[in-house]
Amino acid sequence: MSLLLARIARSLTNHWLRGLAAALVVLVLLGAAAGAGGEAADDFEIPGTESQQALDLFRAHSPAFAGADSTIVFSVDQGTLEDHKPAIEGALADVGKLEGVESVGDPFGEEAQISQDGRIAAVDVRYTTDPADLDKEDGEALIDAAETAQGDGVQVEERGILIDLASEQEAPVGELIGVAIAIVLLTLLFRSLAAMAATILGALIGVMVGQILLTALAAPLDLPAFASVIAVMLGLGAGIDYSLLIIGRYREQVAKGDTPRDASAKAAATSGASVVAAGVVVMVAIAGLLVIGIPFIGKLGLAAAIGVGAVVLSALTILPIMIGAFKRWLRPKKPEHVEPSRFFGAWGEKVTARPWVAIAGGVVLLLIFAAPVTQLRLGQPDDGNQPESRTQRVAYDQLSQAFGPGSNGPFLLAVDTPKDAPETQEQLTALEDALADTPGIVSVAPAQPSEDGEMATIFAIPETAPQDAATSDLLEALRQDVIPAAVEGTPLKVYVGGNTAGFEDFSDKVASRLPLFIGVVIGLSVLLLIAAFRSVWIPLVSAVFNLLSIGAAYGVVVAVFQEGIGASLIGADSGVPVVSFIPVMMFAILFGLSMDYNVFLLSRIHEAYNEGDGPRDSVIHGMARIGKVILFAGLIMSGVFLGFVTQPDIIGKMFGLGLGLAILIDVLVVRLLIAPAVVTLLGDKAWWLPGWLDRLLPNVSLEGHLVESIDEREKVPA
Repeated sequence: MSLLLARIARSLTNHWLRGLAAALVVLVLLGAAAGAGGEAADDFEIPGTESQQALDLFRAHSPAFAGADSTIVFSVDQGTLEDHKPAIEGALADVGKLEGVESVGDPFGEEAQISQDGRIAAVDVRYTTDPADLDKEDGEALIDAAETAQGDGVQVEERGILIDLASEQEAPVGELIGVAIAIVLLTLLFRSLAAMAATILGALIGVMVGQILLTALAAPLDLPAFASVIAVMLGLGAGIDYSLLIIGRYREQVAKGDTPRDASAKAAATSGASVVAAGVVVMVAIAGLLVIGIPFIGKLGLAAAIGVGAVVLSALTILPIMIGAFKRWLRPKKPEHVEPSRFFGAWGEKVTARPWVAIAGGVVLLLIFAAPVTQLRLGQPDDGNQPESRTQRVAYDQLSQAFGPGSNGPFLLAVDTPKDAPETQEQLTALEDALADTPGIVSVAPAQPSEDGEMATIFAIPETAPQDAATSDLLEALRQDVIPAAVEGTPLKVYVGGNTAGFEDFSDKVASRLPLFIGVVIGLSVLLLIAAFRSVWIPLVSAVFNLLSIGAAYGVVVAVFQEGIGASLIGADSGVPVVSFIPVMMFAILFGLSMDYNVFLLSRIHEAYNEGDGPRDSVIHGMARIGKVILFAGLIMSGVFLGFVTQPDIIGKMFGLGLGLAILIDVLVVRLLIAPAVVTLLGDKAWWLPGWLDRLLPNVSLEGHLVESIDEREKVPA
């Protein structure tokens, strides 16, 4: 691999104009493919779950309960809503004319959801359109229509999926913050504006290519819309790190006297090979989400892997072109800008002098960070966790005030009934009575038969909020005890659905597949690293410490969002359950990215070892060469992730904070403290591989020893 990468880099650097022309042609072709592609679609199905069975029944017989829905809340401070009836009815008439709207509730009818004092009313708006087929404009249209009633004492607030779509943040604030942090840190690292610009541009081009690919593949692969956000977050962070590693190695080789062409080849053969190995590990870890068995999560992982693959290709092809174009400005002005770091060399000496102390201290720190994970509670944050200024939060609070917190997450029972059976109504009444008598249920609406008479829908309002643990316990009691007893001996088949039940099923499905997922990710990653480093112990030990690092990341998320430590600083509430798919996504992302820094560090240690250094000296020299790069790369990656904390959405905050702090913990504690100590203790065994396994695995060189064997006839004057 090193030889191939060296040849590609040497050719692109020497013939950068041709390479640039070819790159532009590829971009145009990709753009054309993206323009011909379809739109992204969110597939929220949870195969094999009861809530999915309920949804399928609704789709077949009552489409209004299977499509998107939102709630409009009207309120007045003085008088009653009846005093403003014409304005409210006019607004609802406009809502009913919107495309896809199937039904609009009547706040003045017999089944109106109106508070006892007549000042707050909730109106459900149901669409036949699937949520995946709606966009920001549909949400804005609903808001505009509903708010025609606003004024003259009437307040209008909204919540639901349409409103969430309308409030999506279009400005790339998180990305811009990440790029700004990267610009500052890269300038400090390289002391060169040209090197900083080359690194940033190389990463941004890779991110752009990834986004174009995702647009082109959105329809064929049914990729979710949120996939582009994850791909940008990962692609930007990983892309800058990969470009940083290659540009840094290029400048190091030029300072040693290599021509730009040969320096580019050496950088590609060494750092470029590390980028390939690291990128493949990240892609494998993230794509491992496919084994979870939930389409939405699996396709998020697939899209993220595509995004990472794009920045790897950009680092290997675009950077050599840029090196050829800007070679006169990329040369370091002073030797000390690329010389091994004295600080990290001295740090390596201290760590390797007392390796057991370093390991013990690092593990204690990781365990302290991980301690809160014992309180981890999976769930689904709701609009009660939104900022108090947002309309979803105001609507949520008003509904809780008027009808109780459970009104924000009703259970939606889909009852499969025999057609035209005279005893069906009596059986449904018995079911309603059983539900109403269940502790924790506030109210039960009469069953609503479908037009074809083959199913009925029952609304049951719990006493507690959707994210409350008591609501989860109530759902289990309904499914396991109350409903089976109520329909025993009847032909009725009852499935509890709705958003609250769906989120619970989502969490259970993720938890059930978690062991398989972890096993697949760790197993494949370890195999890849064994092939890359020709070592058994290094990949195994790395996997163990990666798990500790991920546990620390989970602990940070629990401490901030559940326990409320520092939550107000990022605009979040305390007591927020961790979104059920975030731990899985974080595991995949962090395991892969942790291996990135592992590869960067160990490849330089292994390189020093192969040059003749002993076990301890190779660690010290490797740390001196790469320690500063790893630190700055980690700070940049962390900055990119933390930039997403600015998003108003609680999920974006969890991702940004969890990933950002996790990278810092991993770099500072695992890579710069524990890993060097472990390699020192392993000694020569660190690079041991059984002969039979050595023969089975492909020979992947990360140190670029094959570069020197390139035929002299391939060399062209610089």
